[in-house]
Amino acid sequence: RLQKLKEMFMSKFGSAPKFYARAPGRVNLIGEHIDYCGYAVLPMAIEQDILIAVEPVQTQVVQLANTNSSYSDFSTSVNNIQINKTKPQWHNYFLCGLKGIQEHFGLNNPTGMNCLLDGTIPPSSGLSSSSALVCCAGLVTLRANGKTLSKVELAEICTKSERYIGTEGGGMDQSISFLAEEGTAKLIEFSPLRATDVRLPSGATFVIANSCVEMNKAATSHYNIRVMECRLATKLLSKSKGLEWRKMLRLHDVQTKLGVSLEEMLTIVEEVLHPEPYSTEEICKCLGISLEELRSQILSQNMQDVSTFKLYQRAKHVYSEAARVLEFQKICSEAPANALQLLGELMKQSHISCREMYECSCPELDRLVDICLQFGAIGSRLTGAGWGGCTVSMVPTDKLNTFLKNVKKAYYQTDGQRLAVENNSLFATKPGRGALVFVEA
Repeated sequence: RLQKLKEMFMSKFGSAPKFYARAPGRVNLIGEHIDYCGYAVLPMAIEQDILIAVEPVQTQVVQLANTNSSYSDFSTSVNNIQINKTKPQWHNYFLCGLKGIQEHFGLNNPTGMNCLLDGTIPPSSGLSSSSALVCCAGLVTLRANGKTLSKVELAEICTKSERYIGTEGGGMDQSISFLAEEGTAKLIEFSPLRATDVRLPSGATFVIANSCVEMNKAATSHYNIRVMECRLATKLLSKSKGLEWRKMLRLHDVQTKLGVSLEEMLTIVEEVLHPEPYSTEEICKCLGISLEELRSQILSQNMQDVSTFKLYQRAKHVYSEAARVLEFQKICSEAPANALQLLGELMKQSHISCREMYECSCPELDRLVDICLQFGAIGSRLTGAGWGGCTVSMVPTDKLNTFLKNVKKAYYQTDGQRLAVENNSLFATKPGRGALVFVEA
């Protein structure tokens, strides 16, 4: 693949690349939509990745090309990076990583570059192709400008810089992209960012299945509304417990300040919040503020027109999912005889909570989860933001081939569109390694 990329680069730019950078996609085994609430998640890097061939140049221009002809070429001056939030085109994600590194070091005259990108992560599938591209671009810019950073610093910069495109992500994708190690999943915790190895039990393989429903996180308001609902739930829970609610941003902060367990937080949610949606007027009344203050101080720019928010459901999902992540890690480290069954149960509960409490599933994902469970998966759930994208299933290794055959037949071969992409849509994966740079010898 490197050789092929090098040849394409030379025919495109007329010279050879000086180095290559890669950043992997990821699958989140459990812990959906809780990273931006401050809670630990449990992803692993997959073997699919973004690979970029790079040649630093004397001109202050970045030229971007893609091996996939459906993505058009792009070039811009490195001193005038404009990121268009309204159209999340592929080059904008590259520019996020570039700009993040430039700003971190205050680079006045950053190096220009010729870059050719090759990606094997299915786009808009919930496997973090966009974050892998941001991370890879950050790594490329760092290297081209002769700077160094630790993996943790890189992950933190790339998390912030992806927000240039309007995605209020929490940092899981960027962290696993840099901190992953071959053969192990990671428990990733935030503030401060740290990663702990989680050895997955033997005897099972993780299988990713793409629902073939595309969901582009930056192009949708669903995702950002959930972030806001969690923030509003944080404020109401804090106010009811006499905490300084104006300073509280994440559901994790409430638990920390109260010094209680996740189970106790679930009881507090039941006591304080009601299952019916909250209107903006009711939120103002609960917080004792005017609508003007809610709009200017709390709601982000793209939330001004949203009139109702589901707070009870979102908080309930977050606290129960955070508990499932810790339970998953505990089972992996203690490795009881029935570990696979226990982990499978947690994955199933996670999917039900994503579907019913967080409402981030879709009919195709639900159907795919049912099919996977029907054909022998021990556990199955949506992975990534949801509203489309992929499921991840834990399958006994000795049943893997039959499982793949049956799922192909039941989900992909019943539909012409899915049939066309089935080869890239259903695959077993092992925990892969994190981002790195290769230099031409």
